Amino acid sequence: MKLTLEAVAALTGGKILSGDPELTVFGVASLLDASREEASFLGNEKYFQDFLHTSAGIVLVPPSLPAYPEHAAFVEVDNPSIAFNALVKYFMASAYRFTPGIHPTAIIDPTASFNPDKIHVGAYTCIGAHCVIGDGTDIGNGCDIGDGVTMGENCRLHAHVTIRERCKLGNRVTIQPGAVIGSDGFGFLMGDNGRYVGIDQVGIVELGDDVDVGANTTIDRARFGRTIVGEGTKIDNLIQLGHNVVVGRHCIIVAQSGIAGSTKVGDYATIAAQVGISGHLNIGSKSTLGAKTGVLSDIPENSTYWGMPAFPYKDATLQACPVPQRRCRNRSRGENRILSDSSPITTITNMMPTTWFIAFSSRPKCSSWPNPNPVRMGTKISAAIRERQAKAHPCFIPLTTNGAEAGSVT
Repeated sequence: MKLTLEAVAALTGGKILSGDPELTVFGVASLLDASREEASFLGNEKYFQDFLHTSAGIVLVPPSLPAYPEHAAFVEVDNPSIAFNALVKYFMASAYRFTPGIHPTAIIDPTASFNPDKIHVGAYTCIGAHCVIGDGTDIGNGCDIGDGVTMGENCRLHAHVTIRERCKLGNRVTIQPGAVIGSDGFGFLMGDNGRYVGIDQVGIVELGDDVDVGANTTIDRARFGRTIVGEGTKIDNLIQLGHNVVVGRHCIIVAQSGIAGSTKVGDYATIAAQVGISGHLNIGSKSTLGAKTGVLSDIPENSTYWGMPAFPYKDATLQACPVPQRRCRNRSRGENRILSDSSPITTITNMMPTTWFIAFSSRPKCSSWPNPNPVRMGTKISAAIRERQAKAHPCFIPLTTNGAEAGSVT
């Protein structure tokens, strides 16, 4: 497979900035790895230095770059990442060829419905009774397709995928190796005899058109009804979706995230890596959850949340990176209320009703302070020690809840 510069521009909808229209490339690679016979792209300004030193023959670039390397041809496109994907698909088409046929070691129930001349079934795959498989579907080696499963057209199941009984896949669904669709939901009740009793999970999983499911991801069947993943949603590796979860259309769910049972996720939501979402919640459409967020309550639409527990992104970053704030403290009641952000004082406090605690200044001169308090927080210290510490370390500010100083403002 090969492409000329002129063909690259036509395939990507771009404009040739420089280079011989007959210049030919035979593959794609990253900016630093590409050779003269390969195409690459600049999709992020972080890689501009790599771009200046690339050996690629053709580079897809955004408009109005300040500089270009020598000895390369350039095609200007609106979105280099999306345009480059068109090149990847073109060249990878030669690496993957759909070849219809049923491997002789496959075990297929005679009641399964499909056209053997229009699907592929790999070695040692099992297909249960009354399954319906659409044309163009490719089922890899060692897959297990349960009774009554329905698959649309042009699906691709990689090796060792399990689709449990009665689950439904739309058209063009791709499932990576080791994924399990339709395993039992995690449902147990404590019986009168002090032992857990399993709750029957009799529902199904339904994947919409153009859904992608990553390797070793598990999507549990509903207790009753359906666990749903909407059209166009992309699910990364090692994701857990609990029973009766509903994920909307065109969502992104990134690695090692988990969504507990009966939670509903709106359309176009983005869930970053290692997010944990509690059950029976609503995650609004077009919301974003930052990495490692712990969600314990509903998330509104068009919002960005982060942290544990989840806070609006702006508030969460203030907690993670303290800024100068002015606080009113009454240690006898455990109060630590922010009054304004005009004071250069931030506090380190255990929020317990103790008599003494330490406040550290956020001024630059205190950025590398030693521990100014040699005794455990919450311990009363003498006036002489406080005076010496105050002189030696200006960022040491003892406060008290006794007498007139109770509830003082710093």
